[in-house]
Amino acid sequence: MQGTAANAAAIVIGGFIGIKAGHLISSRVRGTVMSGVGLAVLLIGMQLSLKSQQPLIIIGSLIGGGIIGELFGIEARLEALGNWIGDRFKGSGKVAEGFVTASLLYCVGAMAIMGALQDGLGSRPDILYAKAALDGIASVALASTLGIGVLFSALPLFAYQGAITLSASFAQQIMTPAVVQEMNAVGGLLILAIGLDMLGVKRVPVGNLLPAVFLAPPLVMLFVAS
Repeated sequence: MQGTAANAAAIVIGGFIGIKAGHLISSRVRGTVMSGVGLAVLLIGMQLSLKSQQPLIIIGSLIGGGIIGELFGIEARLEALGNWIGDRFKGSGKVAEGFVTASLLYCVGAMAIMGALQDGLGSRPDILYAKAALDGIASVALASTLGIGVLFSALPLFAYQGAITLSASFAQQIMTPAVVQEMNAVGGLLILAIGLDMLGVKRVPVGNLLPAVFLAPPLVMLFVAS
């Protein structure tokens, strides 16, 4: 859990710096920085998604994941949690928006999954250390604009990556190269959707599509020859 702990700490520290230094940064500069972060998120998402070799697996994962997410109302639950936090920190900025946006940004994607697996399998968690640096920088920009909700996103990240780390011994048996590739592609598309939202292009219910990442492995094992 060292990698996940470092990742969560980087988010809190970066968010705290962003909140304290936010008044020193003009709204124009914050907007430009957020646009830059959004473009970087788009690039990461495109790089991952274009590596897919099985587009039908991606389509099936997104359709099935979207149905599951809607049935469980994942995005609505995330927003409700953000609003609950916001009620207790009134006047601290766009708490709910910051919490949801940061939680999805930090939890979705290959680095979160593969880094947590690396950590759980006993290797040095270099992936999560790199992710911690990226998330810490992003937290400065996000918190300066969206407020204290960004700090609380460290909680779902710790729970999410921690659960993957603790289940790594089982996951090791199914993480074939084909499975990893398609999981990366699904996660990349969700990251791409987050980037579009950050740039104000299109609001996609990414939270309700999160189960798609975990549908990819069984679909690959069922329909892709080893």
